[in-house]
Amino acid sequence: MTPYRIAALAHAFAPHEGLAEALLPFATEAGDGAHDPAHILRVFRNAMRIHAEEGGDGRILAAAVLLHDCVAVEKSSPLRSQASRLAAERASALLAERGWSADDREAVAHAVLTHSFSAGITPETTEARILQDADRLDAIGMIGAARCFYIAGRMGSALYDVLDPLAEERPLDDRSFAIDHFPAKLFKLADGFQTATGRRLAAERHDRLQSVLDQFLSEI
Repeated sequence: MTPYRIAALAHAFAPHEGLAEALLPFATEAGDGAHDPAHILRVFRNAMRIHAEEGGDGRILAAAVLLHDCVAVEKSSPLRSQASRLAAERASALLAERGWSADDREAVAHAVLTHSFSAGITPETTEARILQDADRLDAIGMIGAARCFYIAGRMGSALYDVLDPLAEERPLDDRSFAIDHFPAKLFKLADGFQTATGRRLAAERHDRLQSVLDQFLSEI
């Protein structure tokens, strides 16, 4: 993004506009529309909504949101499970360059490390629990469905198996068929939310996600 667009977008991260303007240039790596500045902003809004009810340190949380995808690893990469660790390490280094204390850097890095479904690490702080919930909210609902199909297109996957769309007589294969990702992962996410607020929001989005699949199946 150009400096002008960064400055303009930073205002959407109120009350952390200054932090956003400093960190947005590092927030995403180009080329992935499912992990772009729009995703970062949606996760921020989710996080602030949960933060308003669950508490936590808003500055730590905002920095963790802004940097949780600062290292990009493709879904098909064998390094996918390491993405959050790599992002946590880079986030800590970026904040060190900006004079953040060791304790605050560690808090941000822990939240970034534990946000990922692929990493399978339990978040231990309020900020980490909120970030995990906020990011997972963006993986379900209408946005989650849109991102699923977008990523499937990037990976060269088909929409569905024409002979067995519901995988009734074959193993699920979400690298080959987009809608296999719904039962393989997306429908499981709502059961793993960390906060009461996140669980409430997730239940609403889970129902929307089920509706998307139901309507998709009715049309094929």
